Amino acid sequence: MAEILTPFLAAFILAYILRPVCTWLGRHRVPHPIAALISMVTGLTILFLILVLFGTLLKQEIPMIRAQAPHWIQDIQAWLEPKLVQFHIQLDWVGLKTSATEKVAQHLNDNADALVSSTFDTVLMSGSSIVTAFVNSVLILFVMFYLLLDWHHFFQLLKKMIPVRAQATVQQLAMQADTLLSQYLRGMFIVIAIMATYYGCGLSLVGLNGAIPLGVFTALMIVIPYIGIALGFSLAVLTTLLQFGIDIHMIGVLAVYGGGQMIEGFFLTPRLVGERIGLHPVAVLFALLFFGQLFGFFGVLLALPISAVTLVLVKFAWQRYQQSAWYQQ
Repeated sequence: MAEILTPFLAAFILAYILRPVCTWLGRHRVPHPIAALISMVTGLTILFLILVLFGTLLKQEIPMIRAQAPHWIQDIQAWLEPKLVQFHIQLDWVGLKTSATEKVAQHLNDNADALVSSTFDTVLMSGSSIVTAFVNSVLILFVMFYLLLDWHHFFQLLKKMIPVRAQATVQQLAMQADTLLSQYLRGMFIVIAIMATYYGCGLSLVGLNGAIPLGVFTALMIVIPYIGIALGFSLAVLTTLLQFGIDIHMIGVLAVYGGGQMIEGFFLTPRLVGERIGLHPVAVLFALLFFGQLFGFFGVLLALPISAVTLVLVKFAWQRYQQSAWYQQ
């Protein structure tokens, strides 16, 4: 059921994130359908800019890797070959260098005919995947628009489906979850904005090419605990190696990311996001793996918010259990 539920879950989360924009437009007397449409366009524009950012990083990194690959193999040969000779092991270094250069160049071939042919073959081989992605995208946009348009009516309908004796309890739990998620999202947006400025300025001072896109990318990856910052740091180290090699600039990058982790981990996140979710680090890692396996990359992004809602339910269930006669006997 994961493949069926994922588009609806994605639409609901996106509608929830964009709902404040729609509500703000409604307060300024913008007709509700137009407010929902403007909110969707705003969200899609931000998503498009993020994709452009990723494309900029790839466009910068891949040619540098292509240019540096032969030199890397030379350095590895100079360091490793004397050690291999002691064990009577010989490698075809010329063949390795040629093969590595060709493999990288294969993805960066400037020949238009080869590019069109490769794209056409890829489209033919993955036609069903493209159709599925297109259908899911249309479904997400469709559901998201109607959720933004009829958000309150949707929840009123859900409320009618709940037994009357349980409506007050369910409403209370929903309000607690909504408050927790709202605080979490607002805090994360502020943290991302501050850290994007910090990493962008810090990496620019170090002298890295593409410092601003790399800084913004690192800040955006904060939404994925542990894994995100590791990915941003790895890209920064790779960029430094490609541009400068191992020198004083590497120390600068280490200082920028070390300072960033201290600012974000010990000051910004505790104050702006705080112990809102209250999950143990082991529970966070479990949530990342579990929801990632269930819903893919989108599940990784949603692991923490979904865990927050789950925690509200678990706390309520535990409280009821402790108040039960069976527990107190």
